[in-house]
Amino acid sequence: MSDARPDVAPLGFLPPEHRAVLRRWAEEGGPLATRAGVVLLAADGLRDAEISRRLGVSRQTVGSWRQRWTSAGIEGLEHRPRTGRPATVDEAEVVTRTLLAPGGSGASRAVARELGLSHATVAGIRRRWRLTPDEAPAPSVPTRPPLPGADIWVMGLYVDPVRAVLLAGTRQGAAPPAAAGTVIGTDVLSGLDRALEAVLASAPAGEPGGGAPENGLAEYLALASDSHPDLGLHAITLWDRAGGTAPPEAPKGPVTHHHIPARSTWRTFLRAMIALDSTSHPESSRRVYLDLAAELERYAAARPDGPCAAVRWLRENVAGHLGADRPTDGGAQSQSWSGVNQIDLGSFNECVVIETVRLSGTITRGEIAHRTGLTQQSVSRIARSLLDRGILIEDAQRRATSGKPRTPVRLYGTAAHALGIHIDPEVLTAVVIDLDGAIVCTRTRPVTPDTDPAEFVERVAALGRETLAEARGAVREDGFLGIGVAVPGPVDIASGTVLGPPLMSAWGDLPLLYLLKDHFPCPVLMEKDSTAAAAGERWIGRDRRARDFAYLYLGTGVGTGLYLNGDIYRGVSSNAGEFGQLCAIALGRVDKDGRPEMMPECNPPVSVPDLAARGGMRPVPTASGSTAAYLAVGEAAAAGDPAAAAAVREVAQAVGRGALGLIDLLDIDLIVLGGPFFTDDVAAFYLDEIGRVVNEFPTARRLRRVEVEPSVLSAEAAAVGAASTIFHATFTPRLRGREGRARHLPAG
Repeated sequence: MSDARPDVAPLGFLPPEHRAVLRRWAEEGGPLATRAGVVLLAADGLRDAEISRRLGVSRQTVGSWRQRWTSAGIEGLEHRPRTGRPATVDEAEVVTRTLLAPGGSGASRAVARELGLSHATVAGIRRRWRLTPDEAPAPSVPTRPPLPGADIWVMGLYVDPVRAVLLAGTRQGAAPPAAAGTVIGTDVLSGLDRALEAVLASAPAGEPGGGAPENGLAEYLALASDSHPDLGLHAITLWDRAGGTAPPEAPKGPVTHHHIPARSTWRTFLRAMIALDSTSHPESSRRVYLDLAAELERYAAARPDGPCAAVRWLRENVAGHLGADRPTDGGAQSQSWSGVNQIDLGSFNECVVIETVRLSGTITRGEIAHRTGLTQQSVSRIARSLLDRGILIEDAQRRATSGKPRTPVRLYGTAAHALGIHIDPEVLTAVVIDLDGAIVCTRTRPVTPDTDPAEFVERVAALGRETLAEARGAVREDGFLGIGVAVPGPVDIASGTVLGPPLMSAWGDLPLLYLLKDHFPCPVLMEKDSTAAAAGERWIGRDRRARDFAYLYLGTGVGTGLYLNGDIYRGVSSNAGEFGQLCAIALGRVDKDGRPEMMPECNPPVSVPDLAARGGMRPVPTASGSTAAYLAVGEAAAAGDPAAAAAVREVAQAVGRGALGLIDLLDIDLIVLGGPFFTDDVAAFYLDEIGRVVNEFPTARRLRRVEVEPSVLSAEAAAVGAASTIFHATFTPRLRGREGRARHLPAG
């Protein structure tokens, strides 16, 4: 269990002058020594219990002085509060502790113990902010004047040498989504604290208002209004060195102006707003606030002293939940697919039985009991329930050597369906598949990387609706489970954002998942394309893929999907399997500063035609980098053209060196090759070359034989895999949920 509790987070950046004063107090002894010791040790990251042990004081005393430092700074340590309780209560700190408490420990009594407050005080603050279960679904933020009671998002931050203004977004009547759980930690909040302290320290001295860009705030708020016309925007002043009671620049427009609550500091209020946002909206992920911290750090490092120096951080569209309700072409049609989770799996054991049947294809109840360790009675009861709900179907009876004939069962392929969409720089692909992995229908639509993001999302949604309409006759409406979307990495799964897809720069930082959720009333999952392909390989490959393996996905770039220890491995940020840098390191291809190169060999549609042309292939392949050029070289290589064959083999060698690193790192014995550029013409080159490298060079080559096999998936591997992620999330047995994705789809 992680020990990252709110009471162990560092207090933040201690300015050198404050640290010097605290050290002097600690050396002089007396009543100030304990207070200084609490702050110094807390700033070094020690737990309250450890501070209490070292200083020989109670945890309540430690919590009280931490709170005093947070709320009043060094001046607050000079005056002793009332016995046992802090003299002042920072409401925003209570809110932050309540929202970010791990494991549901944010009850009023627990927070009161941590902060040295009374239970009644904490409960009153929670009621004032509407954070109790019996209050309205939207919180109330008591700024001056109060923010409207609506779903609240952090939309931006403006900082110049004079003032800092937090931009919040609301929409009246917008029903907030279900709580996302804690998707941001105190480490991120502490990083923002340090960045803002550094900004304050770097501000130029001089006249109040000196160094502030003229009309900077007004221009920023005007830009925000243009970017988010459907939101109510609220500028909340965190600090103002000019000493004004209201922002001096108040442009005409929809932005309202506020000050932080009277019982909060700017630091704790910012923490509370971020906690409110991140625990209500999965889109408001760590990545969003890490980006903000990085921008603040760049600003502070530059030590701005020019007239235009300011941070103008404005968040991308939050998508979906705040957007206006928009009718779609197939609005009524889409609603008919909302019968999700009619297949309601009641227990872990049901998932175990389904997984056993899926891997075996056809199996008797007795064999299920033998393989799973469940009793015959349990298996019979579960099988009967699954048969009644149409998930399993009985096959022809088998004769037994003794006793009555046995009736095997198998998955009923048409019991459930899912839609998979693969997004590629050149083409969009959508497929509907059933539980057996059989493709019911396929549709494609061309796309160009410079397509406007709004138009692009509409095209993806329209393709999905068209594919569902075509599959309507073959798909049971109560058995349609949802939509999986496969995209090139890197991705921010928590916020549903495509970050920096190769050859698709116009779609960077696009909150695709939540834009698509506006169009479909069913669950929508997003996955990196190589990970989706691995999920599909596992699901459709059945017993042939019932062990650990790495899926090398040859697409616009080479990626890796990992299946380890009985589940898809995604990593902390769901970006496991980035393959290009592994190849570069294996081949010693690094820049002067040590950064691994972007290897052209890890982009087959670009590198293979280029290498073939340089090798003297005639005729020279045209449209270098396009799918057509790659396919032409592959066809020539299969026909015996030496330049084409050498080009494919050179790329296969580079990929093989990266695969060698995977084998040594993970100690696996199966590599699967697939993807749109693993075609029949080039398959033999990749299989032979990669198979040679991963078996001749590994450290433990005497102990294992690594198999290198083609994928069982079709050319639509990523789209089929994306649909399979829905099955994987619904049916794969898991003893516990994993952060972010490894859990069953929510019921209802």
